[in-house]
Amino acid sequence: MSSHRNRLHPLLLQPVSVRDGVRGIERPQDLLDFLAEDPLPLTDLANHHIVSARQFTRESLIQLCRVAASYECMPMLMYKPLAGKLMISAFYEPSTRTRISFESAWHRLGGDIMSITDPATTGMAKGESLQDVAEMFSNYGDLMVLRDNDEDSIYNMLESLRIPIINAGNGVDEHPTQALADLYTLLKWRPGLVADNPEPADRIKVGIIGTPGRMRTVRSLLILLSLLQPAIEEIIVINPGSDLFSPGQREELEQAGLKVRVEKGLKQVLPELDVVYINSIAWVGETYETLTGDLKLSSQSALKAGSIILHPLARGAELDESLDPTPHNWYFAQARGAVFVRMALLTCLVQRINQVLDAPAPEGKRGPAPRNHSI
Repeated sequence: MSSHRNRLHPLLLQPVSVRDGVRGIERPQDLLDFLAEDPLPLTDLANHHIVSARQFTRESLIQLCRVAASYECMPMLMYKPLAGKLMISAFYEPSTRTRISFESAWHRLGGDIMSITDPATTGMAKGESLQDVAEMFSNYGDLMVLRDNDEDSIYNMLESLRIPIINAGNGVDEHPTQALADLYTLLKWRPGLVADNPEPADRIKVGIIGTPGRMRTVRSLLILLSLLQPAIEEIIVINPGSDLFSPGQREELEQAGLKVRVEKGLKQVLPELDVVYINSIAWVGETYETLTGDLKLSSQSALKAGSIILHPLARGAELDESLDPTPHNWYFAQARGAVFVRMALLTCLVQRINQVLDAPAPEGKRGPAPRNHSI
């Protein structure tokens, strides 16, 4: 029997604590004030698929974060730019934060949602091809969000789709919108990271605790960090294992100008890190491995003063709850901001950014998408 059955819980006597995301640690207003508005890079996103973090330019990334900050500063919109639009939310792999944040983002923008959480309820259970499923979905919605543990599924649907599709995680490949949320968090924490020639003192060291070759969130994050290369002093991957990178992954990052170092242990490098990105899961086929060794964080860890911790969540024992009330905790702000950066992206993809910013309607984007458009 519950210990509260015969008495009133003390929290029931108080109003719910409302967190102010504008003046709290999230600081979207600081980012909004720091960045100059330039809607043109966003018009280029209209009616495009978003499958890889490689699709974003430095300019589109910065402007997406600026629109996200605008939405976060004014979450109760007077005008709903996606009214009358339908999103197909297809999550064939378990998800909480990503699915709910996409659906929250679409609803906040005024759109409606058709949700599928089990492929057994679709024609695929009867052997229907992904190409045929894509053809049908093109008739029923204005945009599709897909999560599938098969990294090829989203690519197999592209040719038949006539509506934009967003990759919400495809196996060990990528998770581009999680990386957008990560970068949005970093820019709110330190807007000066977008500077072309940052001062040496403003450059940061980013620690990645995990396995970049088998963590889709990390793979996409590292690609986007390369767009902020002038502000990144060093990327330090911390993992006692071997075979940490997929073929060509480290070389791609270094060719983009990032300095990448690998360390076996956390304790010796933790005090020099400005950002600690920790992720508990690395996929291996249809299962996953979790972090081992000393790769854990708590309030007793020797964190650098002013440093922040990011985690895509859900967390395990690697991120202790004792860090939650500390200034190092930016992982909750990271999860909150994911809604607003996805709102920004969704607005662009369905050609409504000109209803939010003073931007021209995208040329040649008013009709249905061509069948064989590139991503």
